[in-house]
Amino acid sequence: MLGVAAGNQTIAPDRFTQFAAIDWSGAKGSRHRGIAVAICGAGGAAPVLVDPPAGLWSRREVLDWLIERRDAQLLVGFDFSFSAPFAERGAHLPGEPATPNARALWAMVDVECDDADLGAASFIDRRRGIHFYLGKADGVKADFLHYRVCERAGKPSTVYDAIGAAQVAKASFAGMRLLHQLNGRIPVWPFDPLPAKGATIVEIYTAIAARSAGMRKGLSKIRDADALDTALAALGSGPHATLPRYDDHATDAVLTAAWLRASVDRAELWHPNALTPDIAATEGWTFGVT
Repeated sequence: MLGVAAGNQTIAPDRFTQFAAIDWSGAKGSRHRGIAVAICGAGGAAPVLVDPPAGLWSRREVLDWLIERRDAQLLVGFDFSFSAPFAERGAHLPGEPATPNARALWAMVDVECDDADLGAASFIDRRRGIHFYLGKADGVKADFLHYRVCERAGKPSTVYDAIGAAQVAKASFAGMRLLHQLNGRIPVWPFDPLPAKGATIVEIYTAIAARSAGMRKGLSKIRDADALDTALAALGSGPHATLPRYDDHATDAVLTAAWLRASVDRAELWHPNALTPDIAATEGWTFGVT
């Protein structure tokens, strides 16, 4: 691995020795079939799924798992949007108390939600038709479609669209609660500079990993063992151990962990042209969007 400049720092060849991808969920309740955690080490062995403590993950158990590994040389990718658009309108939620940066937004979401297991559906429901689109009764959908800079550059989704299977709103605002409750114990890029050691969290978009593995746009889901091994091989990974299930959550996590390992040294991913200090503080960025 080659060293990569990151801000005023350089990623040493052995800076990260473990790579984890977490397919996330904003579903109501306390345990979630939609959460999957995969991890791999340096080298070429395929990522493996981490067994949930009780059959299915809770969001709080993911938080605990992260905190236990905060001193590891671990790069962790989460598949949700770490903030809401800000640059386009000068506010995350225009008309509400100001949140001048993403951390202020995380705190606001967390303090307003008493949903089970770090959920945030109530935050969205209280603002439907104002900030969030959940159906025709809320007005014209196009009026809600505001995007972060990184989304316009390569991730076509917005946290204000909260309807349909592809929506990212509920997962993202639940994720913001987790980021707030980390309380600075693990740096979150690009809101924090890359530390010289220890774990680091980045935002990921699993479709980027799929396209990097040679899968066509719009056909980025893997649901069988052979297809997963083919995609892993394209990322320099060996074949995987049999998974307990081949659903989108499990295969997305496994493939994206391998992609993080293969991509960590790409300088352009740590230095997107449009990532200014203001964007880094207010909106963040998806690792992999250039």
